[in-house]
Amino acid sequence: MLKENIKQLRKTKGLSQEELAIKLNVVRQTISKWEQGLSVPDAEMLISISEVFEIPVSTLLGENIPESKVDDLKAISEKLEIINLQLLQRKNERRKIVHWLLILLCVITMIISISLFLLNSPYLNWDYNNPENAVLGVAFHSFEWLFVRIAPIIIIASIIGIVLTRKKV
Repeated sequence: MLKENIKQLRKTKGLSQEELAIKLNVVRQTISKWEQGLSVPDAEMLISISEVFEIPVSTLLGENIPESKVDDLKAISEKLEIINLQLLQRKNERRKIVHWLLILLCVITMIISISLFLLNSPYLNWDYNNPENAVLGVAFHSFEWLFVRIAPIIIIASIIGIVLTRKKV
């Protein structure tokens, strides 16, 4: 019983003989001998084994531990499938949000560009002897100067992003 229990618990935990040997500070051949019934672990080693497998020593020495049932594996695979579908749905929702945000950014950039073109820098005709007009004029000029240089980059990047995030058929 002990040999079958050690082997079954090791496989259930997904450990190789080498990995279990490392956890128990023994050589792989020792694990192999235990599983073949050629030798048995001493009392201290039984305690260490039970700690690695997180079961009481009495269970380790007692009844045979049943193998994982196919139903358990089926339930796990169904849960994993549901999780994968949820992750895919979240990914699609994020992609859709990013897609529409890029479209919005592109439209806003175009509207500001067209507005600046149609207004033709009206602040250039202001009376800059008034300090408020001077500050406001410099602010408008700085915004326009920066925007005119950055807008093409924003539009190109947005269009590339829109193409990359569109729904693939």
